[in-house]
Amino acid sequence: MHAIRLHAFGPAENLVLERVEDPRPGPGQVRVAVRAAGVHLLDTSLREGLRGPLPELPALPTVPGREIAGVVDALGEGVDGSWLGRRAVAHLGFAPGGYAELAVTDAGRLHEIPGDLGFAEAVALIGTGRTAMGILQFAEVGPGSVAVVPAAAGGVGTLLVRYAKHAGATVVGLAGGPRKTALVRAGGADLAVDYTDPGWPAEVRAHLDGTAATVVFDGVGGDVAREAVALLGPGGKHLVFGWSAEGFRDGGPYLVEGVSEQVLGPVMLSRAGGENPIRTLETRALAAAAEGWFTPAVTRFPLAEAAAAHRALQTRATVGKVVLEP
Repeated sequence: MHAIRLHAFGPAENLVLERVEDPRPGPGQVRVAVRAAGVHLLDTSLREGLRGPLPELPALPTVPGREIAGVVDALGEGVDGSWLGRRAVAHLGFAPGGYAELAVTDAGRLHEIPGDLGFAEAVALIGTGRTAMGILQFAEVGPGSVAVVPAAAGGVGTLLVRYAKHAGATVVGLAGGPRKTALVRAGGADLAVDYTDPGWPAEVRAHLDGTAATVVFDGVGGDVAREAVALLGPGGKHLVFGWSAEGFRDGGPYLVEGVSEQVLGPVMLSRAGGENPIRTLETRALAAAAEGWFTPAVTRFPLAEAAAAHRALQTRATVGKVVLEP
């Protein structure tokens, strides 16, 4: 098979397409003929040698990628035979291996892809979708709510906009540049503003006409977060799930005592419930997508162009979830 391999930490050019031996599933595992592999911002940091929230860096050489969707084409010992030939999606956890034509994972990680949901959309939901569902546990969003979503054209942001609008909230989406604000507007936001324009807070206040924001869904941090939090009224929530403006190398989230709450990690899983909280959130995301309203935006690259996908993601040239297609 062909796979993207990383032999040395460093720039995107270090991601190279190579022919490698086909993987074989072990006991309790399946092999998936990959049709879509998710690219996460964390993948770019790992490629550079920054482990971010993970316990350690992968051993080199490695095949990056931890989100896959495709068709199950081989079964290991002890796996239910009905999985063979089924469309499935899985998050590989800490184990990489997704940027490839074939990938192996534990059968317990699989979800059947519902209905006619596409492979690229399914792989967006298994990681990004579950994160969005986890974040939404911390805010009651509905009629009367005013939700501000920085990075509203990103993978998580597009889903937060869709969810909040479906729930009946007023939604303000922030994005960089006219192409992205157009996407946010098309995705259902009541107002889409360009946060690279210094006058964007005044534009939001004029649109809301005296109404304060009730929640800010913040994965950006920095100056955008500061301005967005200033839009909150008494009792408003600032939910922090990332700080892409600072990156994993330096800095951290923008936090205001009594207003901000960091919602990733154990605190998110503690609210999800079930024997496997991560799987609970994945199931919720896929179920919402099956209903037709929780649909992720996707930017697609051929597998061979993984380096270009990383560069585009790091320079914010993409919208929605970035996906590689073998």
